[in-house]
Amino acid sequence: MKYKNIREEELKNNIAQDYFWLFDCKKVMGNVDFCVSIPHSNKGIHPLESSPYAETQSVLWAEAKRGSADIYKSFVQLILTIGKARTFDKYLPPAFLGVFDYGKIAFIPYCEIQDIFHINDFNWNVAPSNYETKEFKLIYELVVGGNNFRTLQFNYIKDDAELKRFIKTNFADNKFGLTKIKIDKNNFITIYNKWLDIVKPTIAVKWDKAKARGIIDGDFYLADLLSADNKTLKEKLFVFLHESFYEFDRIVDEDDIYNSKRAEFNDNQKAHNQFWNKYERPPKEEYWDYFVNRRDLIVPQDIRERKGSFYTPRIWVELSQKYLADILGDDWQDEYYVWDCCAGTGNLLDGLTNKYNIWASTLDKADVDVMKDRIENGANLLEDHVFQFDFLNDDFSKLPIGLQKIINDENKRKKLVIYINPPYAEIAGTKIGVNLTKTHDKYHSQLSGANRELFAQFLIRIYNEIPNCIIAEFSKLKTLTGSHFKEFRKNFKAKLTSVFIIPAWTFDNVVGKFPIGFKVWNTQIKESFKEISVDVFNEKNIKLENKKIYSYEDVSYFSHWVTSFKLKSGFVLGWLEGVTRNDFQSQNGVIVLNKKEQIAVPRGIVIYETNLIECCICFAVRKVIPATWLNDRDQFLYPNYGWKKDFEFQNDCLAYTLFSNNIQSKYGTNHWIPFTEYVAGAREKFDSSFMTDFIAGKQEEPMVCEPNLFYADKEFVGGDVGAGFTPAQKREFSETARLVFQAGLKLWKYYHSQPNCNVNASLYDIREHFQGRNEKGMMNNRSKDPKYNELIDNLRLALKLLAKKIEPKVYEYGFLIN
Repeated sequence: MKYKNIREEELKNNIAQDYFWLFDCKKVMGNVDFCVSIPHSNKGIHPLESSPYAETQSVLWAEAKRGSADIYKSFVQLILTIGKARTFDKYLPPAFLGVFDYGKIAFIPYCEIQDIFHINDFNWNVAPSNYETKEFKLIYELVVGGNNFRTLQFNYIKDDAELKRFIKTNFADNKFGLTKIKIDKNNFITIYNKWLDIVKPTIAVKWDKAKARGIIDGDFYLADLLSADNKTLKEKLFVFLHESFYEFDRIVDEDDIYNSKRAEFNDNQKAHNQFWNKYERPPKEEYWDYFVNRRDLIVPQDIRERKGSFYTPRIWVELSQKYLADILGDDWQDEYYVWDCCAGTGNLLDGLTNKYNIWASTLDKADVDVMKDRIENGANLLEDHVFQFDFLNDDFSKLPIGLQKIINDENKRKKLVIYINPPYAEIAGTKIGVNLTKTHDKYHSQLSGANRELFAQFLIRIYNEIPNCIIAEFSKLKTLTGSHFKEFRKNFKAKLTSVFIIPAWTFDNVVGKFPIGFKVWNTQIKESFKEISVDVFNEKNIKLENKKIYSYEDVSYFSHWVTSFKLKSGFVLGWLEGVTRNDFQSQNGVIVLNKKEQIAVPRGIVIYETNLIECCICFAVRKVIPATWLNDRDQFLYPNYGWKKDFEFQNDCLAYTLFSNNIQSKYGTNHWIPFTEYVAGAREKFDSSFMTDFIAGKQEEPMVCEPNLFYADKEFVGGDVGAGFTPAQKREFSETARLVFQAGLKLWKYYHSQPNCNVNASLYDIREHFQGRNEKGMMNNRSKDPKYNELIDNLRLALKLLAKKIEPKVYEYGFLIN
């Protein structure tokens, strides 16, 4: 073997040198092992100028394997690696994918497997190297078992000449340097994504009106792509480019008094011209029909999300069907009808046995075609029971007659299970308008704030228009706990018979650490949801302890309590941010700062000397319990009055806040130093002694207090700076809190022993001094100073112990319901 007994990195270096010496093999693209790119000539270009043609063009993305590898499994691993990271969204895809080990190398054209990256109902979150997953086996079957896998294999020794000839013929004929990028099956989607960012914002069209009339931004892209000299060449498109404007094949805005069928550019076509200077138009004519026929691949993300085509992991599909059997009986599939009205490609229906009782509909015809292809390959569905239907807009008269008969028959309707994993899209950021449906308009009064969520629209239409059915649905817990869903809960009265919750990140296309629940509703029984004990499973399908879920009806929220001590004047100490929101998902935003101007959109209150204790309680109770996926939707509430008499609890919260804040001396006077300059060993006097004065309990009549942690000796305490304190009014701290002060004092002393230290440094300043910042400007997690690391670790440990002490009081005083 040519490259036997060498490491993987050495193998890659040898392959680059022996076969791809004309190319750039140093680029790193996502998690791909080995990338071969066309080098760009910089001749005649000033080094400080960026070339408009400097976009990386790849010819090969490859998986490298030390030793002897199974070529087919290695290709599947590479496909999963690319799909998981969506590398093709960030870089122009290559001409070929490849796999090599110490004895051989193999290639396949990228365009032959490109469609795999756009299939619906697929979980790309699995480990690519795990050959035993269902996803690995599915891709293996698609690309190998389907006879579509035409690999070109070469042995380094036996086929050396043929391999070099193949590389020269397929790769090296490209012109190096400043040439326009050709558009083909490999890269037309990636270039479309770039077009969205650069060209689309400059087109003066009402996108919501266009979308409602069936014209998407991809139609403008096709008009651009299939053109020469800015004139569209291809017929039978929805949009055409006529040099300096676009023309539609229909009226887009019926409110336009001119009934215009055209759209101009809002920047005199500057961005459009600059963009298309980089790419060669038109592409080869042999690709034209492919681009038009695969319009489905460039449907905007908000429309794709509305399809409901989110992959439901197989373990949760199986678990949900087990719960249905437990509730409806072992023979439920023979006794009940099932309709998945946002089926995607039918993943949720896998495992159901009675195809005569199953119906599946979806927004996208392409998904219907996929389901019908699956039927031909053995899927347990009837072709006539699979159909295209826009549940949030279409009238039920468009349903197949058989399904209409079930819905219109009161007795059969009671045996209908609406079994769905509806889309989770909502109004946010770039998704403005995604919720504008006929259901949105019809049930606006019943939904109120919940109308921004598509899954809520599905539920309210089902409840009102298919009464007395069973609803079995995967969705967020907002329907149960969300404050914006109060109106929804008033109108959606049904018996919640069973719930299990699972981590959201186990679902494809769902980002975030929060729970998703599978909920079974009996709409025949009209009752308001109050609370329920739910089953909990982790990502490995291991059952954990049950958890109580509450509706929080007839309660007052934490934010209302915060308002009760929101003041408008006084001696300002800082800004308490992030406490006007009530759930755990906003925990990271709860911080103590110098002033609200440090936050782009402040949502908090000013900390004064007169509300300092309340603010410290407010901060501590929100921070001492870590936010997890399981408590993400738990709500903080208006507490009872027990905390007012619990001075130890108050002082514990003060201590916790003093050593957990983000005060920075550069933003103003630091009033949060918990020690005197004498105790800390400071070189100069602090600008503020407020906190030590506050802790000691200042009196009008000067009195001398005993030496303690904050005052070094009797002589200092009796002097000018320490005058005015009495032991009777100074704050007494618990033993656990004193451990925090002791650990903090060692840290302050060590900092003040450093040369050129900031005498008024805050805890944040001290951390920044020792830990420094990385190239992105973020504070490093650790320091190169081992002594500091030891001291900060000790402080953090003491804070954890204090947090554990405070935690039971959070429930005792009603900040949270256990």
